[in-house]
Amino acid sequence: MTRILKLILTIALSIVCVLAHPSAVLAVTETSIAIEAATSSTSSSNIDANTIPSEKLNQFVQSCLQVVALIERREGELQAAETDSESARIQQDIEAEAIAMIEKNGLTRQEYLQLLSLANVDPEFGERVATLLQETPS
Repeated sequence: MTRILKLILTIALSIVCVLAHPSAVLAVTETSIAIEAATSSTSSSNIDANTIPSEKLNQFVQSCLQVVALIERREGELQAAETDSESARIQQDIEAEAIAMIEKNGLTRQEYLQLLSLANVDPEFGERVATLLQETPS
């Protein structure tokens, strides 16, 4: 995988912590925890990457790009939070906004998490996603 894909997936996995576990702290340093949570809390193993319709894949890529942009846009606000309750409120806002974006693109939260997990455990599917991420204007 290319460096840009790894960066995008790292950032996207950070939001998985929030989506899969709303009380989790959003931080890139917890990516290994996010990967573990994503792969254990979703059932990507029963998804055949070869049967995913291109429309769903495109919806996923659009969602991923939008979630990454959301995280980048709100990262400073989250880091500037002075209290745990303020940080939790911001995390909840980010989660709600991310879920709304994902659903607006035609995916359920579960579908998004499954496809994200699959992109991280299936190298061939991960490369398909990487190609689409690079070709899709953000």
